[in-house]
Formats: sequence, structure tokens, C-alpha cells
Amino acid sequence: MNENAGTFDPLDRRLMLATQAGLPLVPRPYDELAKTLGIDADEVIARLQAMLDTGRIRRIGAVPNHYAIGYKANGMSVWDVADESVDAFGERIGALEFVTHCYRRPRKLPEWPYNLFAMVHAPTREEAREKVEIIAALLGDACRARDILFSTAILKKTGLRISG
Repeated sequence: MNENAGTFDPLDRRLMLATQAGLPLVPRPYDELAKTLGIDADEVIARLQAMLDTGRIRRIGAVPNHYAIGYKANGMSVWDVADESVDAFGERIGALEFVTHCYRRPRKLPEWPYNLFAMVHAPTREEAREKVEIIAALLGDACRARDILFSTAILKKTGLRISG
């Protein structure tokens, strides 16, 4: 976020509050938001675009429930690669179609040597492991250690929420 949320004008703040749980599930969601906010749909779109342009919001898009569509094996693969190459590998791994999140994180030595994290989703754990093997092949000898941590329960599944 490039700007402090406190600098939003009141209408932008109301728009953020109206959309933070998702767009209305109607054929014309921007028109519905416009009615709720007392403005026209073009202004809704322009304000959302301005928030995208300034980095106050990152994206507008559908977020499928991967459990509901059959992806029940969710594994965070963790990798130990040289710090000087982690960014380059992260770019390549993050571009894989089956990787939904890819992060560089600090090591916590000696217990936790991993500095590159990549989340994969698959219908089964075996299929998730197959995807992790694709990452391993991409890393080759640069990978010094690895593991995969499978989710066992969803504790929270929302983005950042601002209070009204």
C-alpha cells in the first residue's frame, strides 16, 4: 500500500468497505455499488482504477474457493537456495501456472534453512508432490534442502479488512 488508509477520501473509504468482501454477485456489480454509494457506475470504475494505479489496492479479480473446485491438497513447498540466486529462482517459480504464492523469507538458522516458499494446490497430495518435483527440477543443484508442508485446516481465508 503506497498511501496510509487514513488518507482515503470518505467516498473511497466507503467504496473500499463496500467491496472488501467481494463485488456484488449480480450481472452489473459496478451499477449495484453505484446505487449503494449514491454515485454513478463510471465513478465507481474510475475510483477503483485510481486505487489500482496508486497501489492502494493490488487487483480486482475472482478468487475461487480451491477446496470447492476440487483442489484439496495444498502444500507450501519450502526451499533452501543461495541467497544471491533466490530472487531469480523466485521469479521463475512464481511464473509456474500451478504456483499461487511465491515468497522470499528469512532463514531461522539452524532450525529453518529455507528462504524460498512456493504454494501449490492439487486434487491430491500425490499430485501436489508431482508439481513440487517440477520445481525441484527447475532448481536442480541450486536446491540444498526442501520440504513440503500440507495444510490440514483453513483457519482464516480473507484478505486485509479495514474497519468502518
